[in-house]
Amino acid sequence: MNWRLGVPQSGRPAVAVAIGVVMALLLGLVIIGASLIGGGAELFGAGQGCPGGGTAKTVNAAVAVQPTASAAGRASIPADYLRDFQQAGRTYGVPWVVLAGIGEVESNDGRSALPGVHSGANAFGAAGPMQIGIGGASGNNWGGAPVHPASERVAGFATDGNGDGIASVYQPADAIAGAAKYLVAHGVQSNVSGAVFAYNHLLSYVQSVLQWADLYAHGGFSVAAAAASAASATECLLANTLSDAPGSAQIPNQAVAAAIAFAREQIGKPYLWGGTGPDAYDCSGLMMMAYRAAGVGIPRTSEDQWAWGPRIAPGHEEPGDLVFFAGSDGTATSPGHVAMVIGHGQMIEAYATGFPIRIASYGTPGSPQGDQTVVGFTRPWAHSGVVLTNQQLSAG
Repeated sequence: MNWRLGVPQSGRPAVAVAIGVVMALLLGLVIIGASLIGGGAELFGAGQGCPGGGTAKTVNAAVAVQPTASAAGRASIPADYLRDFQQAGRTYGVPWVVLAGIGEVESNDGRSALPGVHSGANAFGAAGPMQIGIGGASGNNWGGAPVHPASERVAGFATDGNGDGIASVYQPADAIAGAAKYLVAHGVQSNVSGAVFAYNHLLSYVQSVLQWADLYAHGGFSVAAAAASAASATECLLANTLSDAPGSAQIPNQAVAAAIAFAREQIGKPYLWGGTGPDAYDCSGLMMMAYRAAGVGIPRTSEDQWAWGPRIAPGHEEPGDLVFFAGSDGTATSPGHVAMVIGHGQMIEAYATGFPIRIASYGTPGSPQGDQTVVGFTRPWAHSGVVLTNQQLSAG
């Protein structure tokens, strides 16, 4: 297969296939911005069952939940590109801000005058505002000629995004839709960073794209869409309460009940690296603020939260416990992602840029990528330095 879709207009040299393979394998162990490489996106999977195997009805929250544009996004992205990014996001279930990040890095949203953006191809055979391969080192990921009738069947991602009957790699709507299809084919709905890495095999490229995506997503979220996601996630949670997934579903006390209630209220809000609310959070920021709302102070970062403890044996976790996943070294030494257990193998997590805070499963082959292998659990409210009142300790 072709490991490289295109080359950003900076003209960086192509990466050897062997290096690309190794880096692809390592990518899942690299934490960009603490938690940008995270688990999958159960809420972004049309037609999928509930995490943990429940039978509640599912909705295509990829269509329902998309980040709203920040002020910076509205000011810097051309109006037609913004419309096309958002339309492709809704159509293909891809966070539109990720498409926008690629468009910015590849061609400054079509404003670059470098070869290949508006005609021809760059030195590596990539073309159009999304720099999709049409030949050469980039391979022909577009499929067929760069501009051809939409009715022509090709072995590629060529798309007629604007419905004019032509699939043109140079038309923004067509190129953006083609890029969205490429990302879907490479697992964006379960691993955003991995799909971006497949688009261009440079870790610096992934970082740059996700930084732009993060900037564009800072504008908040759709209240209606967030409510739809929360409802769908709750249906899934209820459908799994009688499952054989690990851990108790009994909330141990009022302090934990308050922490979980706070986390639930944030479902549907956007991920923001370094965010501690009230409009957006990163993974550890959500945990800290949830427990702060319950009157319990815990450290800020996932690494410090893991070290703070106390540890709980797997299979004995309870609602309110924190569940941790491997950090950049792939070990338990420095966990890079954390979420809150809510019972029977379910958790509330802030996953990654472009995805809303959501309920997902953990520790099973069916869990999102990145959430399948658990490092361990801690119980913040049981820390020796925490003193709960009798009211906080009362049964949940």
